[in-house]
Amino acid sequence: MNKKYETLINILDRICLESPEKYKRYYPNSNDIEGRNQARSRAIIHLYLKVIFGILDFEEREYYITDGPYDGGIDAYYIDIENKKIYFIQSKFRINATNYETKEISLNELLSMDVDRITEGFEEDENKNKYNGKIQQLIRDIKNIDNIGRYSYEIIVLANITRFSNNQIRRITGGFPATVFDFNKTYTELLFPVVTGTFYNQSELSIYLNLANTTSSSAKINYSVKTEYENCDITVVFVPTEEIGKILYKYKNSILKYNPRCYLELQSNDVNKEIYNTIIYKETNEFALYNNGLTMLSDETSFNEKIGQQDKAQICITSPQIINGGQTAFTLSRIYEEMLLDKQPKDIFKNKEVLLKIITFGKDNNADQDRKIKLIESISRATNQQSQVSEADRRSNEQVQLYIQKEFFDKFGIYYERKKGEYSDGLKEKYINRKQIISREHLLRLAMACNGNAAQARRNSDKKIFEEKNFSQNLTASEDNIYKYYYAYLCYQYLNQIEKQHGTDQANYGFGLRYGKYAIISAIIIKKYLDNNSLESYTEDTLSILNEWLNFEQKISSLSTNSFYFYPLTIKEDQKAELYYNFDGYYKGKTLNSDIKNYFTSKKQAVACIKP
Repeated sequence: MNKKYETLINILDRICLESPEKYKRYYPNSNDIEGRNQARSRAIIHLYLKVIFGILDFEEREYYITDGPYDGGIDAYYIDIENKKIYFIQSKFRINATNYETKEISLNELLSMDVDRITEGFEEDENKNKYNGKIQQLIRDIKNIDNIGRYSYEIIVLANITRFSNNQIRRITGGFPATVFDFNKTYTELLFPVVTGTFYNQSELSIYLNLANTTSSSAKINYSVKTEYENCDITVVFVPTEEIGKILYKYKNSILKYNPRCYLELQSNDVNKEIYNTIIYKETNEFALYNNGLTMLSDETSFNEKIGQQDKAQICITSPQIINGGQTAFTLSRIYEEMLLDKQPKDIFKNKEVLLKIITFGKDNNADQDRKIKLIESISRATNQQSQVSEADRRSNEQVQLYIQKEFFDKFGIYYERKKGEYSDGLKEKYINRKQIISREHLLRLAMACNGNAAQARRNSDKKIFEEKNFSQNLTASEDNIYKYYYAYLCYQYLNQIEKQHGTDQANYGFGLRYGKYAIISAIIIKKYLDNNSLESYTEDTLSILNEWLNFEQKISSLSTNSFYFYPLTIKEDQKAELYYNFDGYYKGKTLNSDIKNYFTSKKQAVACIKP
């Protein structure tokens, strides 16, 4: 089965299991294929509402689903009060991967949407059929909006449409703007965010501040900064620790996109114990003195001290992202969770505050996004220098990593883990399994092998391979390299499969499977990768090189340049001479890379570029 479609099915089935038992349609009998498909068809609307609007509660999402007889061609709706927009959803789910990715919604299905009549208050269709109860509910909801004149409408189509342009779709749907979530957009903008736990994107945070301890005329400090990339403003305030705990508890990875670590990776740090103890065992506000605070990015920041409450103020942050202070925020979120579970007293955060620095870039849509990202990366690196952040974590948001993650998912349905633990939500909910994930350490070692650095791939520590020089030289962003890295990944997985089935099998393969997998990958790239025109040949190519490996080891063990690893043992005169073999050392040694190149280049055939 198509890997991405398989993951989508897993997610839809898990959504069905979220439903209370009273919703029988989401629990069809195991042999009821039609019932199961209908349940998934509704579940994909739940997926859209969950990811795009952050509606986590099943019954709240179910409220907006109208699908059924006499639904006016509208399967669901959503009223976005914040942005003053009403969405009408038309969905068409397909029961197999091929149809889901190729079959289009019909013209009649689009034309059946009675958005005009429903927004005008008609309670029946043109054939005098009364709309179902959910559509009547929609009409009442629209009627009860006081400032409805300020609202706009938009059509959402959860289906494939390629034969119509945007203007044509707009005419078909009665002049309303439409957004199409075809199979590809669904995979990238609905499925992937759910697997990574980044789907709940809060457009604006409102944080309440305590002014009782403020001794100056203002509770904040403002400062404008001009940089080589972009102008920005800095706002510094003290905020209640409970507010920070609540934010990270609710939004998790979605508010840590530019942070070098993901939510769950933040838990494994001794610093957390000190943060935890200062909150738990101190009744006073030493926390404000001991902690360095947090740094948060914002597109727009507003502050108001006149909110109708004494000694209170509110600060509003648009598109918030925490780039520093993740350990602090994570620990506060855990204490907040304990408080909700009654494991901590309700006043555990009372009068305890933390410093928050907000960097505001502004909402200029014409700003150079590449330059802005470079500035964000620079700020992230600089502000995370003081905490114990590994080299791998420090590079987790670099553009080459983002590119590889996107391309591996888009092209192959594989989840590249640039931040440790970023797929924990997907694993926990059983949307994906660990075999679908490739770690950053493993991919970088494969990239090193592809570049002819097999010895370093096996020898160097994780810290060493992610140092700037090694990282930048071995991991590069290009379409050719994406296919090469994936091809190497397939070959390596196949080597693991062979080892699992047959053991190391030294009689046929020497010490290749035991010590030399990265060396074998390097040889495959040299001799086979460019000789073929399909990724499908990876098993044949792997076996071809593996069958040569014993000869390779016999050849290199006789070379004088390898006498440090292979040499005669001191023996008695009447005994047969024996060689000492140190293949463990050899496969990490200085001669391996050149030996592979010399041996397999001499056997190389004519080359042709690999194709997907």
